[in-house]
Amino acid sequence: MPKGYVIFTEAVKDPEGMKAYAKAAAPATGANGVRVLAVDSTPDVLEGTWHGDQTVILEFESVEAARAWYNSPEYEKAKPLRHAAADTNVAIISGLG
Repeated sequence: MPKGYVIFTEAVKDPEGMKAYAKAAAPATGANGVRVLAVDSTPDVLEGTWHGDQTVILEFESVEAARAWYNSPEYEKAKPLRHAAADTNVAIISGLG
């Protein structure tokens, strides 16, 4: 089964709010086997226009596990803090088989 990845591109409006979000999201992250692969505030954009000033990539055992984490009660509590602190694009993608 291919791994699942969640990619965030975030235009941070409130750095302190993002710290509160990170603290609130930690229980969901620790409880669901999330592996943080990258957090980068200076991506090297080679083509096109990149959204935001921070990119985060999370790895999961599967797309289903990524979706379960995103919709978990623990993470649902953290989402409003992120929404208030940043304009964010979020995608779940499937790894190669």
